Amino acid sequence: MLYQVLKTGAGPFLKAFYRPWIRGKDNIPSEGPAILASNHLAVFDSVFLPLMIDREVVFMGKSDYFTGTGFKGKLTARFMRGVGTIPVDRSSGTAAEAALRTGLARLEEGELFGIYPEGTRSPDGRLYRGKVGVARLALESGAPVVPVAMIGTNIAQPIGQKIPSRHRVGMVIGEPLDFSRYRGLARDRFTLRAVTDEIMYNLMTLSGQEYVDLYAADVKAQLAKEGKFAGPVPGGAKAPGGREAPDVEVPEPTEDDEVLDLGDQEEKD
Repeated sequence: MLYQVLKTGAGPFLKAFYRPWIRGKDNIPSEGPAILASNHLAVFDSVFLPLMIDREVVFMGKSDYFTGTGFKGKLTARFMRGVGTIPVDRSSGTAAEAALRTGLARLEEGELFGIYPEGTRSPDGRLYRGKVGVARLALESGAPVVPVAMIGTNIAQPIGQKIPSRHRVGMVIGEPLDFSRYRGLARDRFTLRAVTDEIMYNLMTLSGQEYVDLYAADVKAQLAKEGKFAGPVPGGAKAPGGREAPDVEVPEPTEDDEVLDLGDQEEKD
């Protein structure tokens, strides 16, 4: 499978060039279904995370990644397919629903499924309001949600940059969140919002990001239209769910963190 070729072949290069690190990898269940809910800072989030964990995980990604032309466009499409990315047409609610159903089917098979609750990359490195699709997946599947904080990928690969620069990146994986107590409430909008806010709060504490209680897509639309962003709503929430923001900082790698080493991956597989 191309996924395994990429994992074993790209590992030594990624280790030498980006020196990626990971903390809390043991929080990912060794078997059974789980939802990896990650902040989204760069396109390559969908590359580094699958390459740095032991189990196979697939993410949803915008359909544009699969329709590019020329050498770079075709290479990107092939790579995204290779790491199992599921294309999503953001302009179509029906297509987005189908993608969520694909994720649910994967969870029912006992596999890992990755999702970016913000729905799109952060325009400025801050954490934005989560969409409730992640909560629907959790409540309909009963699978635990594992929060994943990507660190530094937006510095290595700012929006508009195709290939990441040489900057160290990492991730912090939090403890699984169990929402089984809300099973059967997957259509209740208040429950969906509460569950989503809980997930985003965990992402904020893990990543050290400033929180903005707006959807990232709306901010990007404003930037495209006016060329500037007016900033968060005055008096708005400081943390998901209207909580006070905790005193946290962006994590830095330590000697105890695991560094990507795929040299023995073939033996593990």
